Amino acid sequence: MALIEHTTEAPASVIRLHERDDVVIARVPLPKDTEVMPGVILTSAVPAAHKIALRSLQTGDMIRRYGQIIGRATRPIAAGDHVHVHNLGIGDLEGTGHEQGYSKDYAIGTEINPVEPVAPAATFMGIPRADGRVATRNYIGILTSVNCSATVAHAIADHFRRDVHPEALAPYPNVDGVVALTHGVGCAVAADGEALEMLRRTLAGYARHANFAAVLVIGLGCETNQIDALIESQGLKPGPKLHPFTIQQIGGTTKAIAEGIHHIKQLLREANEIERTPCSVEHLRVALQCGGSDGYSGITANPALGAAVDRLIAHGGSAVLAETPEVYGAEHLLTRRAVSPAVAHKLIARIHWWEEFCRVRGASLDNNPSAGNKAGGLTTILEKSLGAVAKAGTTPLVEVLEYAEPMRERGLAFMDSPGFDPVSVTGQVASGCNLIAFTTGRGSAFGCAPVPSMKLSTNSALWHHQSDDMDINCGALLDGDIEFEQLGEQIFQRFLTLASGERSRSERHGYGQQEFVPWQIGVIT
Repeated sequence: MALIEHTTEAPASVIRLHERDDVVIARVPLPKDTEVMPGVILTSAVPAAHKIALRSLQTGDMIRRYGQIIGRATRPIAAGDHVHVHNLGIGDLEGTGHEQGYSKDYAIGTEINPVEPVAPAATFMGIPRADGRVATRNYIGILTSVNCSATVAHAIADHFRRDVHPEALAPYPNVDGVVALTHGVGCAVAADGEALEMLRRTLAGYARHANFAAVLVIGLGCETNQIDALIESQGLKPGPKLHPFTIQQIGGTTKAIAEGIHHIKQLLREANEIERTPCSVEHLRVALQCGGSDGYSGITANPALGAAVDRLIAHGGSAVLAETPEVYGAEHLLTRRAVSPAVAHKLIARIHWWEEFCRVRGASLDNNPSAGNKAGGLTTILEKSLGAVAKAGTTPLVEVLEYAEPMRERGLAFMDSPGFDPVSVTGQVASGCNLIAFTTGRGSAFGCAPVPSMKLSTNSALWHHQSDDMDINCGALLDGDIEFEQLGEQIFQRFLTLASGERSRSERHGYGQQEFVPWQIGVIT
């Protein structure tokens, strides 16, 4: 099933995405009394990217966008009315919607589009590692087992900051930097529970990430997340390139900082001895993200990124979609592409887990659209999700991962995570992603060391207003300056240049160290 019909005709002032839709989307701010379609006249002013009713709707009527249900009318709506939070809600469509005439037809495996491999596959200038993996960046990392060692970790990394101590890394131009990735947990949790296991899985994913030439793991010494247990449970192997120690073991803060600096100095020469060589795109794993979404996200940047993902996978690469609450209500579009019932049912199980997780806490998945999302024209989580899944293109769904679980298959995967971008991306990087593609309509500022993050603007106004944060303007699609397939190719080519070492806008700003946020799922006691 196509998520968006790009050939649908509409007047220049609005966009109609599907012939079954009950609404159109304003291309620009429109004043009251504008005739947006024959016989459809605005009853009030409507902001850009917001919805306008095409026909009269009664309270309880289901409303469609993308040809899919995005909610119910909460009051009578006239043709030409602005459709938003004041008259559209998710209502009884959450959880038990099938009892109210809304059926999620999962139709498992009925819409699989076979991938037609491209030969020869595209290449990028990657960094081969001894184990056969390929890196897109070359960092030395400092991880912490617990919040208590965060200050020491940052003090060590600060010693090698190029903007503060440029002489420290001057002899090592092939080392991208030394980064400290710290977090706020690691103690006061069950020693054998899911929360600690998830944290350890995340830390291990970073410890073995191809973009790290070497890693220090620093603890306090008395925390629940003991480093020895972390290493043993995750199958890590200590050595010069994985150096663990604790502040208490070394003899305090000053000595721990000195130990870290001394060890990194010993590693720098070898870390610098790398050479970028042509590598197959099969080594690229792209994390798919959207943040600060708006009403254009599902029209421009997300489907254009999806077109790039289709190209990536045809060339042998992989991509990981995440943010489970932000596929809620659109998961049936993914199950139809699942390569097996087991893959589809694992995704459905994660959706049900989130429904129950919210229910027992008195929350709703429809709480997900943020204030910025709503200001940008998105009303319900169903509407947001239908636009978000477009990032995944049209290729088969080959596996569903737990949070921070390592990827095993090549192709399109889904990873369970919250919708909060730093938490979600942290899990994707731990799963092995070595490139991040991040769409935004409101202007999210984001990066995630040690992986380069490219930003795609959904509209030209954002591109011009916040251009130093954006890498590609997908608003050009709405402006008529580029065709859809051309934009998909442009994004795919940017994958290759960034993976080859070109710095993204977020990297130039120094984003990445503060955005490491493992999912904190457990009870802190």
